Amino acid sequence: MSTKLTLLMLVLFVFASPIFAQAQTTPANNLHWVAVTAGFSMAIASGLCGLAQARAVAAAAEGMARNPSASAAIRFALLLGLVLIESLVLYTLVSMLLKVV
Repeated sequence: MSTKLTLLMLVLFVFASPIFAQAQTTPANNLHWVAVTAGFSMAIASGLCGLAQARAVAAAAEGMARNPSASAAIRFALLLGLVLIESLVLYTLVSMLLKVV
């Protein structure tokens, strides 16, 4: 069953690929949309990273409360996770600045 489904999806992707071909437009016409979408991408990335950081801190606090002897390992994993979550926002900021400026 999964082999038939995989082949069907492959055939659909092959036949649907001309849909994604678009005519070339001048960059001056779409310059304002680049700034708008860059702002939306930064807002979405910041909001989701804030939610992820809140969940990570809550889970770490709960883990430290349940097992105080493992608090050093939990704290290290928390800091590493927070750094990786925050890097998503920084990468989005850099890509936004490269596109807009």
